Amino acid sequence: MTCEGVGMVEFEHVVVAGERLAGVAHRTPVLRSRLVDEAVGAEVFFKAENFQRMGAFKFRGAYNAVASLPEEQRRRGVVTFSSGNHAQAIALACRLLGVPATIVMPHDAPAAKVAATSGYGGKIVRYDRYAEDREAIGTALAEEQGLTLIPPYDHPDVIAGQGTAAKELFEEVGELDALFAPLGGGGLLSGTALATRALSPGCRVFGVEPEAGDDGLRSLRGGEIVHIDTPRTIADGAQTQHLGEHTFAIIRNAVDDIRTATDAQLVEAMRLFATYLKIVVEPTGCLGLAAVRNAAAEIEGERVGVIISGGNVDLERYATLLGSTESVT
Repeated sequence: MTCEGVGMVEFEHVVVAGERLAGVAHRTPVLRSRLVDEAVGAEVFFKAENFQRMGAFKFRGAYNAVASLPEEQRRRGVVTFSSGNHAQAIALACRLLGVPATIVMPHDAPAAKVAATSGYGGKIVRYDRYAEDREAIGTALAEEQGLTLIPPYDHPDVIAGQGTAAKELFEEVGELDALFAPLGGGGLLSGTALATRALSPGCRVFGVEPEAGDDGLRSLRGGEIVHIDTPRTIADGAQTQHLGEHTFAIIRNAVDDIRTATDAQLVEAMRLFATYLKIVVEPTGCLGLAAVRNAAAEIEGERVGVIISGGNVDLERYATLLGSTESVT
């Protein structure tokens, strides 16, 4: 796979996003663990986006998208829908840029993410993720109030912004043999794929999604976007129902494969992050490490990158998950 871009989004847009984010987004650290390396038989480089502003990679795409808007659209405001991290990211980006923000969030969104979104100044509209269509709600609000809709993943500027995390990773550690990124709607994975094809062409790119929500895997296998019911998983950041048109176009051309991880494997990865790297990682952010552990025989002796997508998890829920020895769903 050698393509540098697909359709409306190319690596040059990732470069421009990086320039726009310079001095605004954190250039997050790359972490290592000797014990993880020994456990999987590979050199593993963790891009720690849990240390990004608002605690997740989502700030990159959100800020890039809002900052790209013409002044008239900024004045009217933006709307988005998100279970938490993109919600916080848009709210923070809008606060920094002086733009009104309306956020459609599910009733069961993590309390910490709701509180942070509100704290950044976002106007929150709640909905039932298992019975209502968040995209329809967001679209209706945009049309009724003249707002600009910035979806959490299927947007060229969002994709370009997310790709800057992998761009920074390659700039710091050089070329890799494989790179694993969490997969929900595909913004992070598609942006990661664009950066990888440009900066480390021989690197295999893997998306990782919850086993309960394998729409991405089925879409890649079937050659068309597969829609599913909202998956029931602890990885709330990956509880999407389908890939986007933009993200799927890139993924089908620039991603080598998609892997899955069970909730139990995510809990074990959370435990390993806390024990070995001394960091708090939310369940969705653990998808990459879970997949690396599953693929140990495949990646033996290689240089492997893992994007930790975020660290926003309620501490009570975090403690409950780490203390669980039974079912986590």
